[in-house]
Amino acid sequence: MTAKPVLNRAQFHTSVARLRDLPASRAEIAFAGRSNAGKSSAINLLTRKNRLAYTSKTPGRTQLINFFELDANIFLVDLPGYGYAKVPPEIKAQWEALLSRYLQERAALAGMVLIMDARHPLTPLDQRMLDWFLPRGKPVHILLSKADKLSGNERAQTLRKVRQAVAAHACVSVQLFSSLSRLGAEEAAARIESLLEPLGPSQNDDTAPAMATQHE
Repeated sequence: MTAKPVLNRAQFHTSVARLRDLPASRAEIAFAGRSNAGKSSAINLLTRKNRLAYTSKTPGRTQLINFFELDANIFLVDLPGYGYAKVPPEIKAQWEALLSRYLQERAALAGMVLIMDARHPLTPLDQRMLDWFLPRGKPVHILLSKADKLSGNERAQTLRKVRQAVAAHACVSVQLFSSLSRLGAEEAAARIESLLEPLGPSQNDDTAPAMATQHE
């Protein structure tokens, strides 16, 4: 894969557990997905840094919002994985509140990459993420991960099914993806780069407010 330089420049910046601790930001692209959908592996592949995002054999391990800086005050954001059954109810409620407010209110959020397991796409929790973010009219790029585990026919059927499900939303794009085989890696990197291109080179302008509201 030949990724463009901006993704390669990703470096860990900070981790936060509360919205009031979010860093000042000109813009950011958030990566979201169910626990064990392959989100961290996708980030590592697309940035060409094998240990940038933490991968764990225990789903639900990542409980923080992790910021990786791509340029001055421009970030790739790794959101906590959701949907792991063994997480205590109070932790689930905390994650849900954190994710919903971030996706609905974060002023600097320019787009979302939503990772879904290609074998089980569009779960109710995946749909909830879309419901929170789509009203803002900003781009969503869906990666149907672990596509290497499907046959060619199954891949085509899954891609068609998901594209039909989101056809009413012009801001949503969908592709097949596999961190293991690198299927779709170049396409995904190019799409993410395209979301960042309108931002232009870093400038000495005022950073966007961390949140539209900050009561958390």
